Amino acid sequence: MSKQYLTLHTIDDAHPSDIFALAPTKNQVLSASGSSSIRIYSTTEADFPLAQMLEGTHKLGIHHLVTSKDGKRAASAGFEGSVKIWSVNEDGFWSQDGEISDQSKPGDIWAVALSADGNYLASSSINGKVNVWSLSKSEGMPKIREYETKGSFGLCVDLSPDGGFTASGHENGSIYIFNNDTGRLSHSVAGLVHPVRSVAFSPASKLLAAAGDARIIALYDVNSGEQVANLTGHGGWILSLDWSDTGEYLLSGSHDSKAKVWRIETRSCVATHSHGDRPLWAARWLPKATRSEMFALAGGNNAISFYREAAG
Repeated sequence: MSKQYLTLHTIDDAHPSDIFALAPTKNQVLSASGSSSIRIYSTTEADFPLAQMLEGTHKLGIHHLVTSKDGKRAASAGFEGSVKIWSVNEDGFWSQDGEISDQSKPGDIWAVALSADGNYLASSSINGKVNVWSLSKSEGMPKIREYETKGSFGLCVDLSPDGGFTASGHENGSIYIFNNDTGRLSHSVAGLVHPVRSVAFSPASKLLAAAGDARIIALYDVNSGEQVANLTGHGGWILSLDWSDTGEYLLSGSHDSKAKVWRIETRSCVATHSHGDRPLWAARWLPKATRSEMFALAGGNNAISFYREAAG
């Protein structure tokens, strides 16, 4: 059974170069690209106007940008090697709240993920290590966990919504699930052979979705480490994964310029949308503020497009 999504609005030239990341809150979407600024668009107005620009945040450009589930904190990772922490005030304006540099060597910090409450950050690295940081300003934002892997470039990382697990995906196809309570490896799961470019925990923290150059989305049981499903249909590398608020649907974005919506219960694709003819780096659900589901897409065509579920 398919679902219909309508194009609500497209912001052309939202950035001057490829848009690598979208990070939503309940009333805004933050975006980042190969340029040095973070741009913030309002999602409560019909034309999605530019609400704020954070200029010169990372001189060499930004490859990852994430927000916490509560929408109060954000983290940006730049090509120069640092991560900047941002917080939002009651008026919806963002300002810098701290920085993690880890000696600022490019690649020491690559992918980043925030805990649901914005108090912890996980990061992957070019040497395979996965780190977890406390974002307590009074403590100086210290590193509190350092997980070792087999040393392959960590291309992606996620923290489970319940805070119990950290997962990472690597260039050699390896996928690791770590237990944050014990500080130990829970599962080294059957990998995808090819580079893994996105990992994402379901809202209930029961499933982990992983995908990349194999063009397959693998679903794993977090507790057992067993692979429970394969979702196939993309014609290119899968670059982005995001679960809907309820966990009923998974959104994927691919190098083939297409976004797909998957119904988890039936393990089937229920909608496909094209986003120009360039790689689709970012596909994100917007927090559910109305009865209709909405998502945003961005990538190599420098535009951000917003979609809404057709009223049935």
